[in-house]
Amino acid sequence: MSFSIVHLSDIHFGDVADLQKVAAVQNLIPDLEPDVTVFSGDLTLRSRHGEFQAARLLVQELERTAPVFVIPGNHDVQWWWRPFIPFASQVKYRKFRHHFGPVLTPTLDLTEAIIASAQTAHGVAWGSLTLRLRDIAVKGHLPRREARRVKSLFEKARPDQARVLVLHHNVLRGELSKRMGLARWKSAQRRIVDTGVDVVLCGHDHQENVDVLDGVVVSCAGTISQSSRGGRASAFHRICIEDDSIQVEVYLWEHGHKTFKRSDVGVFARRRTVNEPEVTAGAV
Repeated sequence: MSFSIVHLSDIHFGDVADLQKVAAVQNLIPDLEPDVTVFSGDLTLRSRHGEFQAARLLVQELERTAPVFVIPGNHDVQWWWRPFIPFASQVKYRKFRHHFGPVLTPTLDLTEAIIASAQTAHGVAWGSLTLRLRDIAVKGHLPRREARRVKSLFEKARPDQARVLVLHHNVLRGELSKRMGLARWKSAQRRIVDTGVDVVLCGHDHQENVDVLDGVVVSCAGTISQSSRGGRASAFHRICIEDDSIQVEVYLWEHGHKTFKRSDVGVFARRRTVNEPEVTAGAV
């Protein structure tokens, strides 16, 4: 098998959006020939209708090349409604649903892969609270019921299908931020690994990162907005899944050429291969 994903995150249409980079991605994706394009949240900056409209127009354009898979991030949640309507939490996602449909955790079942998603962006919620005030409405959490739902989907997959999980918050500690995106991150990591996933696609940290978590390949895409952490170049990823390997290509913004160019490439063994026992993944 051969299956490719373009992984984008944290575009943040609004004040910090970089339209030049958005246009460059839009022009480049057809040449990358993805089987699917994934947005792992934070399409907007302040959950405004105009920001969602701009994101929807981009998605519609990219759908000319391949299916587009979209989930909300913490910036796409109208969390400020939650304290005033404590028993109607779904109102937080009203604008996202208006523009991208009613399903917050979509699933895409393709011949080569099953792509599932888990909701980690809950706004102000008990599971996301920490002792740090700055974490309010920023941190996410992975409820046990979400992990169980994803695990049941992967258990129904065919042995040769790649299992891909999309969520918004970074599941590994950011190199520059030194922060985990998920509250109660140790239990969240255990739940993720237990789903049987091959590849996790996430974002949130605004710094690109490619690594493994107990044999699971983790692609944390950077942002293509103006708010890349530490003044780093904007970045997105392309993931190529083969029968026995997973390759993650990092595309970095080159200001002089006004385009994204492939930079680092990480190659890992697949956690599960066809008709083979489970193995521990590692970088080549």
